[in-house]
Amino acid sequence: MDLRLMADAIRFLSMDAIKHAGEGHPGTPLGAADICTALFARHLKCNPQDPSWFDRDRFVLSNGHGSMLIYALLHLSGYEGITLEDIRRFRQLGSHCEGHPEYHPDRGIEVTTGPLGQGIANAAGMALAEAFLNRMLGADIVDHHAYALVGDGCLQEGLGQEVISLAGHLRLGKLVFLWDDNRMTDDGPIDLALSDDMPARFRLSNWHVQEVDGHDADAVDTALRLAREDPRPSMIACRTIIGRGLPQIEGTRAAHSARLDREQTDAARAYLNWPHPPFEIPEPVCAAWREAGRRSLPDYQAWQARVAALPVEKRRELDRLREGRLPEGWRDALHAFKRRALEARKAEYGIKLSADIIDMLAEAIPELLSGAPDLEGATQHKRRLAPFTATDHSGRYVHYGIREHAMGAMLNGMAAHGGVVPIGVTYLVFSDYMRPTLRLTAMMGLRVSFVFSHDSIGIGRNGPTHQPVEYLAALRAIPNMLVLRPADAVEAAECWEIALEHRAGPCSLIFARQPLPPVRSGNAGENLSGRGAYVLAEAEGGARRATILATGSEVAIALQARARLQSDGVPTAVVSMPCWELFEQQDGAYRGAVIGEGTIRVGVEAAVRLGWDRYIGGDGGFVGMTGFGASGPEDELFAHFGITPERVEAAVRERLQGNT
Repeated sequence: MDLRLMADAIRFLSMDAIKHAGEGHPGTPLGAADICTALFARHLKCNPQDPSWFDRDRFVLSNGHGSMLIYALLHLSGYEGITLEDIRRFRQLGSHCEGHPEYHPDRGIEVTTGPLGQGIANAAGMALAEAFLNRMLGADIVDHHAYALVGDGCLQEGLGQEVISLAGHLRLGKLVFLWDDNRMTDDGPIDLALSDDMPARFRLSNWHVQEVDGHDADAVDTALRLAREDPRPSMIACRTIIGRGLPQIEGTRAAHSARLDREQTDAARAYLNWPHPPFEIPEPVCAAWREAGRRSLPDYQAWQARVAALPVEKRRELDRLREGRLPEGWRDALHAFKRRALEARKAEYGIKLSADIIDMLAEAIPELLSGAPDLEGATQHKRRLAPFTATDHSGRYVHYGIREHAMGAMLNGMAAHGGVVPIGVTYLVFSDYMRPTLRLTAMMGLRVSFVFSHDSIGIGRNGPTHQPVEYLAALRAIPNMLVLRPADAVEAAECWEIALEHRAGPCSLIFARQPLPPVRSGNAGENLSGRGAYVLAEAEGGARRATILATGSEVAIALQARARLQSDGVPTAVVSMPCWELFEQQDGAYRGAVIGEGTIRVGVEAAVRLGWDRYIGGDGGFVGMTGFGASGPEDELFAHFGITPERVEAAVRERLQGNT
């Protein structure tokens, strides 16, 4: 079958769907149809009947606005999750063909894309996960590529250069970018804002680079074969015409997101000699696409036979990894850590507690991959883990360099790939560099653990640029994100247990730089943090009159304030609130009993008040930050900003007096 006809099937399904929807982005699916036809028809290892096959190649449409391209490819290849009816209902509520691709691997969509640059970084994360698992399980079980269709916009984003640089440095040889080089943006020709030699950028970062005619599917096919033979990551620059096939607008800025009408689609049918009515693919073309979808069946069957022949223990390990289950007994290390912490009862630096826990968990969870953007010494989450390098892909610690955005998006790619437990560590104030990735992690419901340290004015002399007063509120605003801020070693272990058990979305674990004194006592059995908030110290000497609610390092301050109030006959409780999101999931009776409805309530957190009113009420007291921090020793800063036991006590007394 002529690949051009197969590509035209993509073009007409796309333009018919976009015309029917009344909007969309025809430029990419029409311009890149030949590129992706060569990939899907001759190279991509997949099985539409088993879309989640563990050893499949991954394909990411990084320029996600051209979403009809991937929907057409999947439907034509035989993925049952994308039906012709879905395509007819493109961009309609309830259709599987959303405006931008949304994560659903069972339908062939590996990640959610749309914000430009995210997809190429996701693909790099997938390639990294593949490289690690290839060493861990062997090439007979894990041996596949990650392909990404990349637009000009993806490469203009700063994230694009971060990924180009790091992937080349790490020699991720099974990563292939197909650059849709149409030299046109929404504003107009690319030279309005860019004059880079793009292939040179890749060559300088140690990539294998080829340049081909993107409308010559045979040339793209040859380039893909050469890319697979080279040990470096590959970029194939495919020169294309945006909106190819629409004679009135191809090659112009209008093609990017043009609304199509009957006149334009009729002209395209005449221009490309496609006489078939809307949404109809001629049987020979449809059969060629279905055959392309079956092309990898021999590879699939051979892989299944190799898996079936594995020794029982190795087969069980593979099943565990692809199902995302943690090894049996992984909690034992956490429970032992809790017991030791309860016995020792000593203050420990917050981020060191997390590092100690990860050091133990790394032994219990062999697929755990840690890493940080040039903060190994400050965060200590490497310890005994060997580095992942260009010459050793079995390493379990990734040195990302100063590339927070790339780290976040690559973690998403690792999680979407599966088989690994990805963890990324940086300062809380740098989480804004990762904001788009955090939002997408939560949107996709991926299990990623983001560890953020140096969480308040407690970092001291580095000053307000590094003191994240507003970041807790910003993270808590992200739907489907658990934000966990432990108060001591016991809560640190509990929060890590929550994070690793949680499979419906990401977790942000927030740790102090300064020492956290012990606040918990009793036994190591129940995970009290698992309910989000709990009464750490109940009122004594009568009915509760005041409730002090706090998180993290400020729980110790709350306990000191309680002691002062109790000594003066004011029955006061302290509530530790390590995770607001989990607390919101508890029943109303539990929440009301914990926060002390009807009592004076004061919140304490070295951050802004935003969000606290739901627990303390509009007239409740709050001891925290009202602006940015300052440079100085942490003890002096807490005193300077009034985050002290005395100020908490005063806030309670002021409200008690107001109620008399």
